[in-house]
Amino acid sequence: MRALALVLFAVLQVFPARGEAGGPVLRVDFSNPSLTPSQWTLVIHPDGSGHFEAERGNAPVTRPDAMEPVKVVRDVQLNEQFTQRLFNVVRERRLSDDKCESHMKVAFQGWKKISYSGPDGESGCEFNYSGNKEIQHLGDTLVAVASTILEGARLELLLQHDPLGLDKETEYLMEAVGDGRLQQICAIRGVLERVEADPNVLVRVRKRAQILLARSEK
Repeated sequence: MRALALVLFAVLQVFPARGEAGGPVLRVDFSNPSLTPSQWTLVIHPDGSGHFEAERGNAPVTRPDAMEPVKVVRDVQLNEQFTQRLFNVVRERRLSDDKCESHMKVAFQGWKKISYSGPDGESGCEFNYSGNKEIQHLGDTLVAVASTILEGARLELLLQHDPLGLDKETEYLMEAVGDGRLQQICAIRGVLERVEADPNVLVRVRKRAQILLARSEK
């Protein structure tokens, strides 16, 4: 029994638990009642592991032709190098409310509340639009990641209920990945693999899924 315990201890040292309690955590809470979903939360750990939750809200659908999940709750895995860059920006900027929101008269984009906590302290701020280019870019990036996760949920619905609808949805996916509206395709790798392998899906859709999977490895 003691020998088994020693083996388990050694394994845990080599493969530490993902998102260990007490480790650094980055969290973003987004809200915009005019969008679908109206609010979502993304929690990220330095190793790229994370958790995402979204509530649809009561706003009219922005894309009538797309299936919209009522609620999305799932664990996600992002690229670790990408995640480390996010953490570096937050640590360097030491987020605070007086440094984030520009108070400029710009179109409402949604409130983004970014919070960091870790052994080195805590920081955070909430903004619609930031005059600090790095912080604004951080907010845009996190929104793009969340949009990717939501797109994955739509693909799952279509694969189950309307496989032909995947044609238009994957076309949109290709365009949005190309212009940066969607980032971290690795977060939806599982559903893309299922789309690529499904013989009941259009060939061109499977090819797009294959291309997107190749991009998710970069």
